Amino acid sequence: MRIPFFLIFLILVYASCKEPKRTSSSEEQVIRFEELKHAKGFSISHFEGYKTVTITNPWPGAEEEFTYLLSEKGTKAPTSREYDAIIELPITSIVVTSTTHIPSLEMLDVSSALVGFPNLNYISSEATRKRIDAGAIKELGKNEAINTEVLIDLNPDVVVTFAVDGGNKTVDAIEKTGIPVLYNADWTETTPLGKAEWIKFFGVLFGKEKRADSIFNEIESNYLAAKELAGSAVEKPTVLSGAMYQDVWYLPQGDSWAAQLIEDAHGEYLWHDSEGTGSISLNLEAVLEKAQHADYWIGPGQFTGLQQMLEKHSVYAEFEAFQQKKVYSFTTNKGATGGVLYYELAPNRPDLVLQDMIKILHPNLLPEYEFYFFNKLE
Repeated sequence: MRIPFFLIFLILVYASCKEPKRTSSSEEQVIRFEELKHAKGFSISHFEGYKTVTITNPWPGAEEEFTYLLSEKGTKAPTSREYDAIIELPITSIVVTSTTHIPSLEMLDVSSALVGFPNLNYISSEATRKRIDAGAIKELGKNEAINTEVLIDLNPDVVVTFAVDGGNKTVDAIEKTGIPVLYNADWTETTPLGKAEWIKFFGVLFGKEKRADSIFNEIESNYLAAKELAGSAVEKPTVLSGAMYQDVWYLPQGDSWAAQLIEDAHGEYLWHDSEGTGSISLNLEAVLEKAQHADYWIGPGQFTGLQQMLEKHSVYAEFEAFQQKKVYSFTTNKGATGGVLYYELAPNRPDLVLQDMIKILHPNLLPEYEFYFFNKLE
């Protein structure tokens, strides 16, 4: 399941097929729209007695939107329009399908509602692993083929999933059981703070909007303060990223969130002028020509040591960052069953990632700081 560094958020995906939307009869006027500062992929609207969440970018290039009705228990749902799912609040049980959803539940203090997850070994959080060990969270198989029998027995109030297109039969099967399925598209956001703001998606599901706002505001404040600190550095070190996978070098494009983090840490990402939010596929010669003298190498694929890198491709030794042991990776920080903490928590805590980046590129700015995700490879 492991693929190159900046493709990671596409690895555990499955898509959706929908049943016909539910229709109804008298829609009220919107009271207010939730103000989202950075996230572009969803919106929240508040009405009298109910709320709606609209997913505007469920997957890259999607031409359709999904709107979900969240109504308070005992409140008559509006009947004037169609909805892709209707959820009665408050939610007491939930199934999520991406490890990036776990931190939001924990930060909102609603992780006890999690009853199932596909491929439990990917979860790194110590707190959630304790619940897994206690049997409180059930194994649901694989993302692309969830065990619907176990899911039906769990009968959660909602399943939160994600997709790269609109054609997976598993979601269709779940919807036919009557269990509401909601898309969470945090992974499609291209900015660090945009990804983190999806905690508000879970905040509205659990009636924890104020708590979600407070958490996000603190993350945003920490991030912007770290960015300002990085901007005070005199030098702007050059940065190489990625590694070879089957003789192709994959590295992030210039508009990606990874490239943005390097820029905000006052580093010069050598492919910052490339357009796009995904990854670039290059041959070794092109990378060596441009990045042989890079000051730092951040995120060298799945490698956990310099010797391991050499055994795979001896040409890595030609890069000055490798020679000077300025190679940093997040892959050494794993949970008890091998899940990489970065994949789970980093999208939710970009402030910690940015501080790690600053510690790498400008260690004098954070002399007492200890790495949270990254480590220097030895």
